[in-house]
Amino acid sequence: MFDVGMGEIGLIAIVALLVLGPERLPGAARTAGALVRKARQSWQNVRAEIESELAAEELKNSIRRAAAAADPRADINAALRDVVNAPSTPAPGQSAATETPAGDARH
Repeated sequence: MFDVGMGEIGLIAIVALLVLGPERLPGAARTAGALVRKARQSWQNVRAEIESELAAEELKNSIRRAAAAADPRADINAALRDVVNAPSTPAPGQSAATETPAGDARH
């Protein structure tokens, strides 16, 4: 992951021994190990959750595809729904500014 070799680990150990001293080094090593363990566990939990969400989404998509293949009218119904829900656009040659809303009573 970080590509740390034995030389780098040895150098870190020597610096930690000099900075912390022999009395506090074992406690600091345990604390560092616990933090690394928690970080890995959290990362694995997040990764598993994302993978399960992706698997659920893939399952939903496959069910939709199977339902669409079984019902030939599903494509037509989906297209009609898209047309009905699409925002209306003015006819060619007609500007949107000349249209008046249905509730507007300008006389």
